[in-house]
Amino acid sequence: MTCSALARAERADLLALLEGLAPQQWDTPTLCAGWLVRDVVAHMISYEGLRGRALVRRLTRGRFRLRRTNAVGVAEMRDAGPDELLTLLEQRLEPTGLTTGFGGRIALLDALIHQQDIRRPLGAPRTIPPERLLPALSFARFAPPVGAFWRARGLRLVATDLGWSAGRGPEVRGPGESLLMAISGRRGVVGELTGPGRPTLAARIQG
Repeated sequence: MTCSALARAERADLLALLEGLAPQQWDTPTLCAGWLVRDVVAHMISYEGLRGRALVRRLTRGRFRLRRTNAVGVAEMRDAGPDELLTLLEQRLEPTGLTTGFGGRIALLDALIHQQDIRRPLGAPRTIPPERLLPALSFARFAPPVGAFWRARGLRLVATDLGWSAGRGPEVRGPGESLLMAISGRRGVVGELTGPGRPTLAARIQG
């Protein structure tokens, strides 16, 4: 399957999860600092189909800074309720526009990380299909918006459940999902990892 197809499957899994949430669960804080479940969903779908002048306007309003630009997209959908967000996500399962970059890897990585941002605080774990997690891990190390390159530099990452490793230096070992979330800067995850490189990674996440 292509990464775009994998991203679509990942979004479909997220849709199934969200359809089963109680109304109050949409206001659960996620691993994205300051964002509730509804905010993460709004962020994910806010870039779909955004191109040309609309994209430039969004970037301009965000002063060409990623964090500000993301916040603009979320603010634009602040009044959308769960039913509207579910409808929009269902309509935008197929990656379009900006998220199709790098062969759909942007959409896949975004969907996978943000689904975990939602699932972990809700206490809704899952087993991520390896065919999705492997390309997401490899791409995350170099995807500028994620910032994983700087957190993982000089470290060897080893996914003990996937037969995957990358980098050189002191090892950081653990499940692939935990590695991905940790190098993506999510707090409270590094404790699931082991190895002599873990303190370095933990310090970078905190810093």
